[in-house]
Amino acid sequence: MPFDEREIRIDLMCGRRGDGHWHGTLGLTVDARALRRLGLHPDQPASVVDGPSPPAWWHAAGERYAARYGRTR
Repeated sequence: MPFDEREIRIDLMCGRRGDGHWHGTLGLTVDARALRRLGLHPDQPASVVDGPSPPAWWHAAGERYAARYGRTR
């Protein structure tokens, strides 16, 4: 995992809906320094989309490849 356990926080928020059913939501917080190290901080140029998204077939091919050969990590 690219993050140390001290750089990430996961919060569970529970409550009841208006109809009385329970529901839960996860909140994920990552330290800005960890994002910066990976080039994902909003202030870094690498975190901004700079071109078109790959076509749908490209994503489907990636899913097939992952299913066929398994994940490496």
